[in-house]
Amino acid sequence: MIRYGISEGFHDASITVMEDNEILFAAHSERYSGIKNDKQLNQELINDALQFGRPDRIYYYERPWLKNLRRRIAGQKLKKNTIKQDLLDYGIKAPISYTTHHKSHAAAGMFTSPFTDSNILCIDAIGEFTTTSIWNEKLKKRWSQRYPKSLGLFYSAITDRVGLKPMEDEYILMGMAAYGDPNRYYESMTHLLQENLHKGCHHYKKGHTLSYQDKMDMAAAAQKIYEEEFIKLLVKVKEKDTSNNLILMGGCALNCVANTKALEYFNNVWIMPNPGDAGSSLGAILAHTKKHVKFSPYLGHEITGYYPAQDLLSELMNTGIVGVANGRAEFGPRALGNRSLLADPRGKDIKERVNRIKKRQEFRPFAPVILQEEAHKYFDMPCRETPFMQYVVKCKRPDLFPAIVHKDGTSRVQTVTRGQHPGLYQLLVAWRDKTGCPMLLNTSLNIKGKPIVNDYEDGQLFSKTYQIKVF
Repeated sequence: MIRYGISEGFHDASITVMEDNEILFAAHSERYSGIKNDKQLNQELINDALQFGRPDRIYYYERPWLKNLRRRIAGQKLKKNTIKQDLLDYGIKAPISYTTHHKSHAAAGMFTSPFTDSNILCIDAIGEFTTTSIWNEKLKKRWSQRYPKSLGLFYSAITDRVGLKPMEDEYILMGMAAYGDPNRYYESMTHLLQENLHKGCHHYKKGHTLSYQDKMDMAAAAQKIYEEEFIKLLVKVKEKDTSNNLILMGGCALNCVANTKALEYFNNVWIMPNPGDAGSSLGAILAHTKKHVKFSPYLGHEITGYYPAQDLLSELMNTGIVGVANGRAEFGPRALGNRSLLADPRGKDIKERVNRIKKRQEFRPFAPVILQEEAHKYFDMPCRETPFMQYVVKCKRPDLFPAIVHKDGTSRVQTVTRGQHPGLYQLLVAWRDKTGCPMLLNTSLNIKGKPIVNDYEDGQLFSKTYQIKVF
């Protein structure tokens, strides 16, 4: 039986294709359209999905009628659900099953995890009515928080207030926090948690033009408040169950600074590499099947050919920077070695070089990818492995690796083993043997304002645009 899971219509559309209990394909719509967080499906994505067969059944990640009820209560414009017609327009017809937004999150986390028992904590801006929820391993809801109270909406509202794009640039706000004073706006911003923040908070400090430092201080206060509330939720989870396993899901599970706090409360933590709405295309299926699946993040469009470890090594030795577009695209927001821009992390000027290419703000950090067996030598690792860049850790020698260390002395580490990614592991071993350095800077291969590259042509366009070799 071939099943399609679909997230579409509101934010970051995606499709997952499964046959029986195997994930065959999963990809973001944005990678095909070139529109970041594209909320609609498109023909190119559909074509890739259809290569794995036509669906016998379709699973949708939330209940549209319930979402419209909340939109009516909130005074928002109602949105007609067009998923049936959209699919018919693409020549796809099959019965559709629906689940709730947060149950899709919970299922995606639970059934991709290594756990048989676990607590599941889902935090996002909003689903239908639910904004935060706690579940057990059988997908029984233990507790929930409802609209308008929302930790995710609070963080998005501050993202909006400092001039960034809400529901997209929250990770930038997180990076800004290290440059600010969290106490300056703390008291006044705490009160915002009690407000309806669905439409942002431009009324906050209305008429006050924000300086650069104002924005940094606001970001710092928002992050501090978020972490405090997050810890309260971790304590609440502990009260609900004795399991020492925790699964974090929802868009807020991308806050890697806060995620690290969870390791202080639970022995084992799992965050599915695509914890937001796009990952719910998989969760919509798993909420119905309730079976564990073998999961890898490399599920998207495939660029065929061997992993070019030797070519990448040669270019790194020659220029210190290189792009890779090879294998299957990552399903999730992180470039994990198949759609990556790689660079020598040791040079004092490499961060500036990469920033010029990426046209990024100077306060945004870059991540290192490192051999797992070497990670503890250079970082204060809170757990054995971090293969999906989901935690920040202290760097023991920031003076040696200025390109991958944030202002607060931390790095968002990606560890690699031979089994997880043989080609990337081979590259890192060869790089270490040549230079003595077991890590590389790893950031996403994308043109400014565009999603991560998807196919071979996208990779060549990046190469032509920035004069960086892409293999």
